[in-house]
This record gives sequence, structure tokens and C-alpha cells, in this order.
Amino acid sequence: MPDRKSICALPDLLISQIAAGEVIERPASVLKELVENAIDAGAQTIEIRLEAGGIRRIAVIDDGSGIPPNELALALTRHATSKISSLPELESVVSMGFRGEALASIAAVSKLTITSRTALAPHAWALTRHMAEPEAASGAVGTWVEVRDLFDDVPARRKFLRAEATELGHCVGTLERLALAFPDIGFRVFNGERAIKNWLPGSLLQRIDQILGESFVQDGLFIEDHTGLLRLTGMVSRPTASRPRADRQFLFVNGRHVRDRTISHALRSAYADVLHGDRQPAFVLFLEIEPNLVDVNVHPAKHEVRFRDSGAVHQFVQRTVSHVIAQGSVAFNDATPSQDQILTPAPFAQAELTHTSIPFQSRLTLSEPRTGDLKRISPAPTTPYASPLNAWIPAHAPLINDVNTEQPDWPLGRAVAQIHGVYILSQTHQGLALIDMHAAHERVVYEQLKTTLEDQTIPTQTLLVPVIMPASETEVALTQEHQASLEKIGFELSPAGPQSIAIRAIPALLAKGDLEALARGVLKDLADVGVSALLTEQRNTLLATMACHGAVRANRQLTLEEMNALLRQMEKTERADQCNHGRPTWVHWKMNDLDKLFLRGQ
Repeated sequence: MPDRKSICALPDLLISQIAAGEVIERPASVLKELVENAIDAGAQTIEIRLEAGGIRRIAVIDDGSGIPPNELALALTRHATSKISSLPELESVVSMGFRGEALASIAAVSKLTITSRTALAPHAWALTRHMAEPEAASGAVGTWVEVRDLFDDVPARRKFLRAEATELGHCVGTLERLALAFPDIGFRVFNGERAIKNWLPGSLLQRIDQILGESFVQDGLFIEDHTGLLRLTGMVSRPTASRPRADRQFLFVNGRHVRDRTISHALRSAYADVLHGDRQPAFVLFLEIEPNLVDVNVHPAKHEVRFRDSGAVHQFVQRTVSHVIAQGSVAFNDATPSQDQILTPAPFAQAELTHTSIPFQSRLTLSEPRTGDLKRISPAPTTPYASPLNAWIPAHAPLINDVNTEQPDWPLGRAVAQIHGVYILSQTHQGLALIDMHAAHERVVYEQLKTTLEDQTIPTQTLLVPVIMPASETEVALTQEHQASLEKIGFELSPAGPQSIAIRAIPALLAKGDLEALARGVLKDLADVGVSALLTEQRNTLLATMACHGAVRANRQLTLEEMNALLRQMEKTERADQCNHGRPTWVHWKMNDLDKLFLRGQ
């Protein structure tokens, strides 16, 4: 048996170095903490200077309120902060920093110098980690923090740093997230003597354009919704603009960039049947919630949060994003704002992202059909064409020859021809559209099936013999805690012992599935995010299969009347831009695109 060591207090430097291991991972971690302090100080312009990707030097210069000289030494002390002073303030904190650990942790693993000047001070004051008192220095109002030789005294940590270019990339990524959260603050970034970023203050949309590019704005759908104590604003990408990687996903809760599985699950549910394969959506979303309803003191680096009512947050985010995606289809867009309109400067705090000021975007800027523009020249055929589409062809659907030469502003235009029995060629106001008729009809039928079921109470099927499945104590407790929620989605589960659950009733639609796996999946969702979308996903998978088999097949010859009827139905169907598997249902070429193909005007 080894000799017992005596309990003793650790030296302050070692305590700070241990704490630094939780907060400071790499130069980007240092940069995040320093810039957040500058933001909390009310800075309007922040300058960042890096050397060797931040490994050799990080300098953050701001024009904020500054620190009085008598508080500089305290600023480098562990658990010293101006942000909070009591538990109620911690529970309702709105500042970026509040733990009072960052500067002390950084100073423990680097050579740190802090220079600061308040508005009333005649000059600045500077302090390094080993100085007892600050000394007079030159400097403008604000604070200059310089960090040199990160981890030089902690070689075990230094060896985990990557190449300079890699660390620089992490630093820029951190700054992008902070710049998106605070578009009214200007950021200048230098690597060595070279300026690499210059983000001017402006509106949120300007900042999105600066960081993510014009294509993100053009392919984005705007979000602004609120309910009770929740508000969601920002942009999400169209499903057709999805990406192979999740590298453009930015989530902010009360201005703080976080990773949260509740909201991630809600977003996956919103995009569930409009993304192809493993494609990922892009988004910049800001969730505002009463500070006392969210715990930001979960992770030392403040990367995670915990909601008091995660189920309500999940439902709100999923419903809002799903609605915007549905409304973003071809028939629900009144106009596409110009780039000048999109990038009009306005503070984010003034809620610039509203349905009234910025309409949804569409690649086709045509409006809904105007029935008054239709003019009958000859009577319609008296005998309808025998086709699977006749069940939903509108009685007034015009033949192409029956339409006035002044073409109505149909978003998908008028059918011209069927190509190889697979595609419909349509002439629009601005060019040509090509529609995959099977994929388009599949979405139409799928949405009709979903609407039919959503308007009805979920039918349940009681089992003659309950299925007893083994379960953990946690799963048994979840069954009791969420019994009402389970009944709403068609499940009747009850404890059958300390480590078993009885399945007594299930949703009738899924009666032939793996009951035990389904029940476990629902309980896992309830444990993770407080709500389950598994039943909806299973149901939609079944409906998608039904819609696929019920949709018009390739090589089925359609009349022009049937083709136009399908286009009109697409314009009335939510999410009509993609089939049930996430494939696009149509593409569009404007006249200038066609002119380029034939070098017209060149």
C-alpha cells in the first residue's frame, strides 16, 4: 500500500494553471476571453494583432471604458470581476464574462501585460503579472491587453498546439462568431503586419454579408418570430443551398455563441424531410430568452447553456424554422429584395429582421396566379384525360392555348413540353424552368397526406398482451415523469417493476414496427431534449414511401393541362422546392443565363 501523502493547499500559481486548463485550450481561447472583456467594457472598435497565429503574441486593443489603476492588480486575481456580486446577479447575468477567471488563467500560462486608461485619467497605467503596482504609461482611453509566449512555461500544453496557420484559422473563426453576435462593433484583425480582416460596424445583414458572403444572403430565408419570453431572429439557408459540412452553423443565445443539443435537435427536425442525404443546413440564429430561464454557468468556457424548459424552446425553434422553410417555397414569396435593400444599415437591437420590412426571398420573383387574367377562347375538352392526376386537377386549369397572350404571373410559368417523359419544360416571366414531374408530384402527395393526418387525433392500438421490456431506472422514471406527453403521441407506457416497462398501447400507424426500439427512442429524446420527434419522423417516413408509390411515374405522358395543373399545385404546396428525399424538384434559368450560353450581347 503506497504511503499516504498529507493534504495541503496548492500554490496559487498551480491553481491558476489548473484553472487555465479548463478555460484556455489554444490561442483562440485567449482571444475569445479578451475580446469578450472588450465587448463588456462597451468598446465600439476592437483591434486584434496576432503573431504566429497567436502563439507568439496576441494583442487586443479596445476603446471601451478602461480600468482604474487601483483595480488593475485585482483584475489579474482569480475570481475577481465587475460583472456580478451576488447569486441573483449570476442567475440573470447578461454580460459575456462573469466568472472572473480569464485574465488570471491567461497570466498563469503566458507573459501578460495590461495597459488601461479611463476617460477621467490623465494617462494610462500598465501592469504585468509579476508587478506589485501598476506604472504610468502612454495610451488612449480604453484597454490594451498583450499576451506573449503562450504556454512557454507549460511545455506539456505547448506541444498540443498545431501549426501556426491552423491556430490562426481557429482565431479567425472565433472572431467571426463574436463579430456576428455584435455587428455594431468594428473589428480590425492583423496577422503580423498584414491586415487580414476589417469588419465595419453596421447592421446584422451587413455583417453576415461581410463574413459569410453574398451567396449566403441570397440563398437565405429570414426569420423573426417571438412567443412569450422567447424571440428568434436570423437567417437559415434554403434546403437547396445545403452544404456537405456543418461549417456554417452559428447559434447565439442572448448574444453568446453556444452549442446546444436541444436547439440542434429542433433544427434537424425542421429540416428532416427537405435535405438530401447527409447534407447540412447553414444558419445564423439568435435566440433571446429571459436570462433567469437559461443557465449560462454550465461550462467553464461558457460554450453550453441549459434551459429551464427545454421542451418549450425545442417546440418554438422547430415550429418557427419549419414554418419559414415551408413559406420559402416558390409560391409564398412576394418579392426578392435587392442587395441594397438587404444591407441597409440598422442596429440589430431595432429588430431589423421582420416579415414586414424584409420579405422572404425567392429565386423566381413572380406572384400568385391572377385568375382575372385568364381568358377562355375555346371550350375545355368535355372528357377528362384518364390519368392519376385527375384526382387533383383543378376544374378551371387552362390549356396553354386558352391562356391570354398576357401571361399571368405564375411563379412556375406555363408548361411548354414534356421531355423524355421525365421533365416538364415551362416558360416563366424571366426565363425557363425545368421540373422533375415525379419528384414534384411526390412532394404534393406527401404534404397532402401529412395535412390529412395532422388534422386528426393520433389513433392508438391497445395491445392484447402488453410487451414487457427491460429498462434502466432512468427510463422507468422518464416513463412516469412524461406520461401525459407520451399519451399525446399515442403511447401508453407504465412501470412494470424497478427495471422494466410495460408497453400497453402504441400509435396504430406504427403497429408493425419494432415496438421496443421505438419506445426506447422516444424515451431517449425525452431525456436529451425534453420532447420527442421520433414518432413524427417514423410517420413521415411511412408517408414518404406512400407518396413515392402514389406519385406519377416517369415515362407517363401528360397533357399540357395536366402539366399546368401540377405546376399550379406545386405553387400551393409547402416545401415544393424539394421532394421527400431532399432532391430539388425544379431549376430555373433567367434570360441572362440563357443569353450567356449563346454569347448574346458579347
